This record gives sequence, C-alpha cells and structure tokens, in this order.
Amino acid sequence: MSEKRVAIITGASRGIGRAIAHRLAADGRHVVLMARSQGLLDEVEKAITGEGGQAIAMAVDVGDSAALTTAIESVASELGRLDILVNNAGITRDGLLMRMTDEDFDEVIKVNLRSAFVACRAVARPMMRGRFGRIVNIASTSGVVGNAGQVNYAASKAALVGMARSIARELGGKGVTANVIAPGFIETDMTDVLPEEIKKGIISAQAIRRPGSGDDIAAAVSYVTSDEAGFLTGQLICVDGGLTMC
Repeated sequence: MSEKRVAIITGASRGIGRAIAHRLAADGRHVVLMARSQGLLDEVEKAITGEGGQAIAMAVDVGDSAALTTAIESVASELGRLDILVNNAGITRDGLLMRMTDEDFDEVIKVNLRSAFVACRAVARPMMRGRFGRIVNIASTSGVVGNAGQVNYAASKAALVGMARSIARELGGKGVTANVIAPGFIETDMTDVLPEEIKKGIISAQAIRRPGSGDDIAAAVSYVTSDEAGFLTGQLICVDGGLTMC
C-alpha cells in the first residue's frame, strides 16, 4: 500500500491539469496522471519524479467509460488506496446555438460531464472504505454565468456543480467531500488561440487585472484536497480574479 495519499488527476498532460499534478506531488501526494497521450504524460511524470515526487502516467481516454473505470480500479488495487480525485479533463466544441450539432453537444457532455460521473462512481467505494476522500470537479465560470457560443461547454460545467453537491450529501458521512473549482480566464493552450481584443476585454472586467495561471488553480485544489479541508464540502469556488464574484 502506498504510504502517501493517492491522487488521480484527469487531463493531467498539460495546462491546468499539469499544474495541479505538480502541486499535489509537491504536497506529498502520490499522483496518478491520466490523459490520452502517453507521450505527454511521460513528460509530466519525468518532471515530477525529477523534483522528488511520486507519479504514475496512465494513458486512458476518459470518454471511454469502461476504460476509465478499469484504470481507476487498477490504481486502487495496485496502490491499496485512493484518496483524491480531480476531474479536470475537458474539451470544447464551440459554436452558436443554431449551428451547433448534436455531435458537438454530445461529445462535450461525454468528456466533460459523463467522465466525471464515471470517475466519481469508481472512486466512491475505496474512498468510503478508507473513511477519507476528496473529490474536486474543475468547472468554469462559463458554467456559472454562461458564455455565447458555449451552450454545450457551459451546460457540462454547470452540471458538475449539481453533481458535486449531490455526492457531498451522499458521501459526507463517510469522510468524503466533493467540491467544485471554477477557473476564470487562465493562460493555457486553450486560451492562447483567443484574439487579443477578447483577452483584454475579459481581463478589464476582472477586479484583478491579470490573467490567471495554472498555479492559481492548483493552489486552490491543494487546500480543498488537504486534510484540513474536511469541513468544506458541496461548495463552488470561483478562482477568477473577481470576474464573477460568485
């Protein structure tokens, strides 16, 4: 059995997920990195172990429910425990409502929402058995206030809040918490493609006039998944520079 708390992070190959993985490893967690690209995950694993942390890279398509369930069950079996789950994997298929296809909607729901449900279901039993669990869904301020051209994305992220609150009520008596962190405008590969005028417009609407970083989100995840956060559950925490003040 791992002597350290075991943390699974989906979408850990880059961006916010990578930052979270590095922070939790620095916190002394045994991190399990999940994403589709084994090559990118291997790079993250190498970086973390090079810093003295413990990491395992597992390539898995979170949109494949059976594969994701099997991967999580193997982690619990091989490491003997499962303490933390960060549902960070997500995609966009942006488009205006009248032009959005069923396929665009369904794919985003599958990756962003259904995978989180599947992962939560898979970790519930080992967490309850260990009388400790920290589930964190990474949502978005788009799921709080909406965003034109993101009906599918906003719907998937808003649903993560209701899911976490329901899980918090179901599992709280077993020492398992469930919370949601909603990033605002964070500098990632996904936001790099935005036109400069849109970026400036978002930042000017914030109380803190700078873009966020993956480390800002990772710091929030660090606390929410800590032993000290045992009385915090069912909460939505917007890490957005004051954009929404939710």
